[in-house]
Amino acid sequence: MNETTMMREAGKPSKQQIFVVDDDDAQRDSLVWLLESHGHAVRAFSGAGDFLAVWNENLAGCLLLDVRMPGMSGLELFEELSRRHSALPVILITGHGDVAMAVTALKKGVADFIEKPFSPEEMLKVVDHCLTRESEEREHRLAQTDTAQRLAKLTRREQEVLDLIIAGKLNKQIADVLDISIKTVEVHRARLMGKMGVTTLASLIRRVVSAGLREAQG
Repeated sequence: MNETTMMREAGKPSKQQIFVVDDDDAQRDSLVWLLESHGHAVRAFSGAGDFLAVWNENLAGCLLLDVRMPGMSGLELFEELSRRHSALPVILITGHGDVAMAVTALKKGVADFIEKPFSPEEMLKVVDHCLTRESEEREHRLAQTDTAQRLAKLTRREQEVLDLIIAGKLNKQIADVLDISIKTVEVHRARLMGKMGVTTLASLIRRVVSAGLREAQG
């Protein structure tokens, strides 16, 4: 089992789904048919409240919202999800008169918008892009969480050795800075690499730096 697979198992992410929220029965059914016919798992809702009733932070995939709906609009649902720190990318379905509002929503974090009438190819392209983005961002969050948990298990001395390794110091230099023997540095280094789940120095540095928890020096 490789490192990515282990992180997936540990985090138990949900399978990607496309969540469609639209009060227009015909358009909602049409979207569901289009997406399912191209192999996507889809869940449809006739209103924002119905979706919020099932929303949780572990949902994976993307959210397709009609801007204009009775009660809570698509934009208001997006804003509510933002308050809940939802990680689902949101695609707004807009009419011609809603483009200015959609552009404003993009600045607030909406992933994309698509203007009616749209072609099936256009919709599928936007959805595929958002699913790819969501998958990559979820993997990054899993890596950050896993790495942070591993870092928390390091002793103070192992943390010091790690910081000096990332700063580009050799074992002899680390020994001089910490006033310990090279042999002791090697022991700390071996232990911290074991705790971090890596076997090479390059993997150690890449894992910690790519997770955004340390900055590479150079």
